[in-house]
Amino acid sequence: MLVLWLVPFSRAGLVVFFVSVVLAGTWAAQQAERVLGVKDPGAIVIDEVAGMTLTVLAFPLTLPTLAAGLVLFRLFDVTKPFPARASQRARGGFGVMVDDLIAGAYTLVLLMGARQLFGVPR
Repeated sequence: MLVLWLVPFSRAGLVVFFVSVVLAGTWAAQQAERVLGVKDPGAIVIDEVAGMTLTVLAFPLTLPTLAAGLVLFRLFDVTKPFPARASQRARGGFGVMVDDLIAGAYTLVLLMGARQLFGVPR
């Protein structure tokens, strides 16, 4: 989250960052699982980086947006609403990444709805 606030990403730059993290993270998570011999080892955190980035992809990277995104993302990441829990059965790097991307997508939709409901300017 700190990187998202400190680095002055343009919208296109943030999208490139997100895609890069997802692609590199999927590959790295696959390798880490193979080397460590454990499914979704706790040492892997790039999946959270990808999910959190997706959370704020459509918004200005302000502290209130990042803080709300982080709290909601962690809530969805921990509770794993459908289909996030089921997605963890997927194998390899994709299986590591997909539940956090689902949590990020849920948070993104919720933040978009809150902005519409409360009329928060973009």
